[in-house]
Amino acid sequence: MPSQLVLHTGAEVFWWIGPIIVLIAIPVLDWVVGDDGSNPRDEDYERLSNDRYYRWCTYLFLPIQLIGLVIASYMWAGDQLSLVDKLGLAATLGFVSGIGINAAHELGHRVEHLERWLAKIALAQSGYGHFFVEHNRGHHVRVATPEDPASARLGESLWEFLPRSVVGGFRSAVRLERERLARRDKGWWSPHNHILQAWSMTLVLFGTLIGVFGIGALPWLLLQAVIGASLLETVNYVEHYGLLRERRPNGLYRRCSARDSWNSDRLVTNIFLFHLQRHSDHHANPGRRYQTLRSSMQAPQLPAGYASMIVFAAIPPLWRAVMDQRVLDHYDGDISRANIQPRKRRRMLASYGLAADNGGEAAA
Repeated sequence: MPSQLVLHTGAEVFWWIGPIIVLIAIPVLDWVVGDDGSNPRDEDYERLSNDRYYRWCTYLFLPIQLIGLVIASYMWAGDQLSLVDKLGLAATLGFVSGIGINAAHELGHRVEHLERWLAKIALAQSGYGHFFVEHNRGHHVRVATPEDPASARLGESLWEFLPRSVVGGFRSAVRLERERLARRDKGWWSPHNHILQAWSMTLVLFGTLIGVFGIGALPWLLLQAVIGASLLETVNYVEHYGLLRERRPNGLYRRCSARDSWNSDRLVTNIFLFHLQRHSDHHANPGRRYQTLRSSMQAPQLPAGYASMIVFAAIPPLWRAVMDQRVLDHYDGDISRANIQPRKRRRMLASYGLAADNGGEAAA
């Protein structure tokens, strides 16, 4: 914990250890260590899938989250830290929360009842429980289409994307869960409502911490939750930027393929994010456990790991300088095949000598 590091070193910078590790140390290690370079063999798939060691790697992240949050709440509520130190601690807990959402992402795809409940518990720290519904039943259906709020568009900055994805994902989750409950003749306030179950866990968690440590912990609990959710949405921005699934002759989108997600096989980020960077295989086979995911050279490749790319994403001119040409190259120079920001579509097509296609604009 940061408190122990500060105690032994006297360096207050360690309150910011979360951002330092994720935004600096991991990108450097990715560059030094390089790619993973190995894929599970077909004959090892069943053994890997059933190896409980990998399940416990996700299970044990939950107590790490909760213990860290309890210690942080105690320190936020006290007067032993300066304002800057409390901000650093909130940032660190927010990054832990963001990685916790990724653990929830892995658990939420499982069919086992226990693991799906653990996913909701992991989401309690961030207050992002509706992700459990929207990601599985919304994003995986609409990924790499203009209809998906979590798929970033070519020419769309991270700061434009964040409110669109947050609001769009929330609305979609509520609609999807309301429809699911209606099919079962249940109302919104049913105890079977997955969103209310997850949100209730956040209320119980935050309520208990405030009851024990006082109202002074509340602003910091909210801040770390916002940071955690923002980290998730930034990764969403990276994963599908500018990518668009092809349509069949009947107008429906083709099944998600390896070409519809940005991949990276940097070893260190793979370890920290449960192989999330092998994102194409995850979308093609969402039932696969993270340790069995495979890297595909058919997938478009990022120039660095996800940890590095979220830094690039925060600086729109740098992001576009790194990524826009890669999107164009992925579609063999035909920009009309990309998922383009609607308000920029006409200008972007014109810059490549193409007329604006009304159908594409309408779809976007």
